[in-house]
Amino acid sequence: MEVPAIFTEAEFYQQNFDPQEYLKEFYSMSSSREGARAFMMQNLRILHKMFSSTDWNCWELEKWLKNKAGAFNWEPVVKYFYELEGYREKWAKKQEKLRKKVKQVLKCDVTKAKPMGPMSPPPADCIISMLCLEGACKELATFCSALRNISTLLKPGGHLVTVTALGDTYYTSNKQAFSCLCLQKQEVEEAMVAAGFEVKFSEVQPYMVDDDHVDVRGVPLPMWTMWSVGL
Repeated sequence: MEVPAIFTEAEFYQQNFDPQEYLKEFYSMSSSREGARAFMMQNLRILHKMFSSTDWNCWELEKWLKNKAGAFNWEPVVKYFYELEGYREKWAKKQEKLRKKVKQVLKCDVTKAKPMGPMSPPPADCIISMLCLEGACKELATFCSALRNISTLLKPGGHLVTVTALGDTYYTSNKQAFSCLCLQKQEVEEAMVAAGFEVKFSEVQPYMVDDDHVDVRGVPLPMWTMWSVGL
């Protein structure tokens, strides 16, 4: 497969990124405990562009939230996560509670000064961004600008929790390659500080790639390690 030599623009995502195929490729798993554990240990380390780039992604998430036919089946994942918290038998009720808690699905363009558009929601106490900024930013300057734009969505003293892939240049889905901004730990930390954040915690988890879906060299794992920064 030919990897992208140039930045993957938003229009290309709109035309070529299929969220259903992406979810089937990266997030399908056995309903068994062993299958769930394998999913946690392998797929959550892979780049995670879910619901971040196109209108189709928003619609895909809406389908799950409204429990519509054809929505991706997250049941094995939901069961396993709630088992970790000691609520495996209550997973269905917990899932429905989660659906009701989500009030609205909105698009966010971190490259704009007002990422949520003119009708921005109230400032948040905490924002979580997992393995998305690398795909949205063409160069380091754009990455720094994106962090500043994100900071406008936080309350004073608010927190940004983010997971960032290091040393990565692409990921693939449905036999199509998409570019990623290649970042190093020091660059990310300096960008955080330049955007007005104070780095509270950071850790890098090395990841040895065993397939051609990504060429990532270091990923902070969502389960254990992350960047935690505050304004």
